[in-house]
Amino acid sequence: MNTNTLNKTISLTAKDRRIEALLKSLSVLFLAAMLMSLASCNSSKYTERDNQEADYYIVPKPSKLIPDEGAFLLSDDVDLQAGEFENEANFLKDYAQSDFQKAIEVSEDGKPVIFTKNPSLGEEAYHLKVTPEEIKIEGGSAKGIFYAVETLRQLILTENGDLIVPSVEINDSPEFAYRGTHLDVGRHFFDVDEVKKYIDILALHKINTFHWHLTEDQGWRIEIKKYPKLTEVGAYRNGTIVGHKPGTSNDNERSGGFYTQEEVKDIVAYAGKRHITVIPEIEMPGHSSAAIAAYPYLSCFPNEKTEVDNDMMSEKSKQLQAEGKNKIVQETWGIFDDVYCAGKDSTFVFLQNVIDEIVPLFPSEYIHIGGDESPKANWERCPSCQKRIAELGLKDEHELQSYFIQRMEKYINSKGKKIIGWDEILEGGLAPNATVMSWRGEEGGIEAAKQGHDVIMTPTDYCYFDYYQSKDKENEPLAIGGYLPVEKVYSYNPLPEELTPEQHEHILGTQANMWTEYIPTMDKLEYMLLPRLAAIAEVAWTDNADKDWSGFKERLTGLRKKYDQMGLNYATQVFSETEADNSK
Repeated sequence: MNTNTLNKTISLTAKDRRIEALLKSLSVLFLAAMLMSLASCNSSKYTERDNQEADYYIVPKPSKLIPDEGAFLLSDDVDLQAGEFENEANFLKDYAQSDFQKAIEVSEDGKPVIFTKNPSLGEEAYHLKVTPEEIKIEGGSAKGIFYAVETLRQLILTENGDLIVPSVEINDSPEFAYRGTHLDVGRHFFDVDEVKKYIDILALHKINTFHWHLTEDQGWRIEIKKYPKLTEVGAYRNGTIVGHKPGTSNDNERSGGFYTQEEVKDIVAYAGKRHITVIPEIEMPGHSSAAIAAYPYLSCFPNEKTEVDNDMMSEKSKQLQAEGKNKIVQETWGIFDDVYCAGKDSTFVFLQNVIDEIVPLFPSEYIHIGGDESPKANWERCPSCQKRIAELGLKDEHELQSYFIQRMEKYINSKGKKIIGWDEILEGGLAPNATVMSWRGEEGGIEAAKQGHDVIMTPTDYCYFDYYQSKDKENEPLAIGGYLPVEKVYSYNPLPEELTPEQHEHILGTQANMWTEYIPTMDKLEYMLLPRLAAIAEVAWTDNADKDWSGFKERLTGLRKKYDQMGLNYATQVFSETEADNSK
């Protein structure tokens, strides 16, 4: 090789090296740019988004909401800094997946979603701050954090295939400490998965108490190991009347079911993760036909046959009575004279043993003992009851019921629990530590509050969701009667004007009641519940002075999207009204 050729080769090699170095530099710069782009996509992609009023449709209405421009990109790399609130952070991930079928991609290098406790806030209060750079959630406790997550759930939007949260600052806390919803599983049984779905619906609306009505004339629904016949016999009836009471016939179909204690524990834990307290109701002294069918000695008259109005008894039950089994689980609806005998000590032994098994299953400070709709006809002619009245110097059967309730309250208090009862427990003298659930209007609640007792307001005119939702009853599913549209529910104020501010402190809150005589399926249950539950949720959460019906109707259209995402069946009358108003 000559000198010229060698110099040319060396020159080309040096050039190649310079090109190679340049390409490497460009690659590094390109990679760095890409990483910077990825790292900043959360902050840059939606920084200047022009948010609309409808982006902030939240039910129940927050105490204070300040919108801002821009949005946080939730579906790309996110750094979930959950700390002690991993349970609540997991719900945020679960909701993104269940509502939008899109996962939140978690990365330590992502934009932060920060969960922190702020002791200066109330237990259920929260502060939520969303910017394009971060989401910060502060709560007075895990409960407040959870309610912030439920608010976030309603704020999440989809845009260009992304999950985003519009920028906002919210300070929020509930008006009432007790925000309840009831479910009667005695008239019609709902299985574990259905009860859990019901609890999920409550959580969406920031309801914090599930009142579980577990025993009825038409079915005993909870396993009591000391008394196996309660579920072997009492959990099933041999037929049900067809149509509205008194019925056109009996369907002669065996129906029922019950929850094992393990299933109860599972449901209570499921609710607990959603910060919902489960209060069990064990009815006494009335609405006890199912227990009496299992153990007839609990009746004043064990040898008298159970009667079904208008001769609507099932063929199977007629056969059983012909064979000598007098007591059957009730097959029609209403109020029945065959109640627990107040004159026999064996009745109280039974109920105390039941309570012994109920108490460990429910962390709630309360046990609901019913106390409503208990006729006195059997007590009036029962020698044992009359003897009890005479021995105790009681004035009448109303005072005998008061004795019954106070005796059970004393036992339940000894187990570390308090009692709640329907407002009939006022009759004959109120138990010393009882909380009254006022359902026959507000009068019972007003009287109880004046006596210094705590009260939960649940009057039929505003809170009974088994009533019709439309005046056009011919085109509505069969209901027990009445008429309760969403607007009337929303108009309710649980604080009666007749009470002083000091007495108002005894009004713990309000509750929607779902009685199921005419609600045999989950699909119909959802229809009767929604969207009226949204109205009672706002009544319980939002200051009455801040409520606004027309604004609520608009915000309800946002919540409707959640109903659709959850596959829920709901009444549409109020949405049709809103659409009609907006088209004018």
